[in-house]
Amino acid sequence: MTPLDLAGYLVAVLMTAVALWRMPAALWGDEEDKRRRALWGCYAGFAAALWTKTRAVRIALNDSAVTDLAVLIKHYTATIAILAILSYIVAIYGQYPEGGTVPRHVRFARAIQQVAAKASIATLILLTVLFFTVVDRSVPSDRFVADHAGQWGATLYMSVFYLYLGAASAVCAYQWALATANAGLRHLRVGLGMMTFAMFIGVGYTVSRTLFLWVSVIDTPSESFALRFDQITEAAQVVLFAFFAVGASIPALSKGQRRAKLWRAQVKLHGLWRELMTAFPEQPFDPPASLARELTRFGTPADLRIDRWAADIADAVEKLRHYVPDALLPAAKDAAAADGGTDAERAGPLAEAYWIKAALTAKNGGATASTAAAVETQHATDQDGEVAWLVRVATAYRTVPQDRAARVLAAALPAAVTGPSTATAARRTASTEETA
Repeated sequence: MTPLDLAGYLVAVLMTAVALWRMPAALWGDEEDKRRRALWGCYAGFAAALWTKTRAVRIALNDSAVTDLAVLIKHYTATIAILAILSYIVAIYGQYPEGGTVPRHVRFARAIQQVAAKASIATLILLTVLFFTVVDRSVPSDRFVADHAGQWGATLYMSVFYLYLGAASAVCAYQWALATANAGLRHLRVGLGMMTFAMFIGVGYTVSRTLFLWVSVIDTPSESFALRFDQITEAAQVVLFAFFAVGASIPALSKGQRRAKLWRAQVKLHGLWRELMTAFPEQPFDPPASLARELTRFGTPADLRIDRWAADIADAVEKLRHYVPDALLPAAKDAAAADGGTDAERAGPLAEAYWIKAALTAKNGGATASTAAAVETQHATDQDGEVAWLVRVATAYRTVPQDRAARVLAAALPAAVTGPSTATAARRTASTEETA
């Protein structure tokens, strides 16, 4: 097996992996989201085409009852993949208001996409007719272009395919170059830049091969030169598909990183959220469950679940204000300062954790609701900032012992707010620890 054959297998595996990875979102996503399905169709089509180019598959197909069958299947699947990618380009621009101004590049993309569907059908029909009529298939070939160099029938057949492929590559390169220049996110610019580069390789690939074939009709090249040219252009196509697969996956990988971040946030928030929801069972949409059960509620997206948990925690804290005195806030700050020293980064979340656990102690101990106590408001700039703050609070909350929270509550004074039984219980807990 040559290095080029090995590279062919690797890029086929890479494209197949990307197609399988993106398949669930394409098949079971929003019915109105045409982008995922179009992009997945492109991955799947090119994956099938790349497998027909691998040594074992192409030899088996080319030596079958239909000579050179691998070539025809490759061009069928590649044509469908190209149509899918042109549909994807149109879909990413979304909808524009009726009668509104549509940018020129969007109008261009839509016009190309409308032509592409008819052109694809015409290309498939023409390729089939030429393949079975004018292409010399008397002997199975291994490298189709090199083996048929100088033959006008194969040259005409490949020119039809390369015209379709080259035009589509040029359109993609133009559209993605514009998108790269206008992309605001770094990972999106990198991904689109790699895809644009891949399409420029595609244009060079089709132009060079078309010229080679027609020049070969006039002046038949040597077998060694034809094979060498075929290998060089095939290597360029391997690079093309590698850049395309990786570039198209980078934005999705960024989303995957965000999902992983949300998953970690759920793990860290669950303990605090569950304790608060147990204290206020009417608060959540569903009764709080174990962490494993919450993480496997696939009916609710992770970001929506985190938003709900953040709102649930905020609402529960607001309710807890009615069960504690104003003095609990400075008492919690003092406890946090005693534990965390002068580290302001840790003291803030730790003080909040002390306040919540002490307030829960008061509420669970039978304190009667009264006027809302003072709390220190956290000013998050966005939802991510609020979640990040709550994660730090939840992390600190796990380090606060129950008896320590009871002593903070006892130090916060009056039985008038917390209720006689709660105050007595809190002081008894604190006293027991001091004796111990």
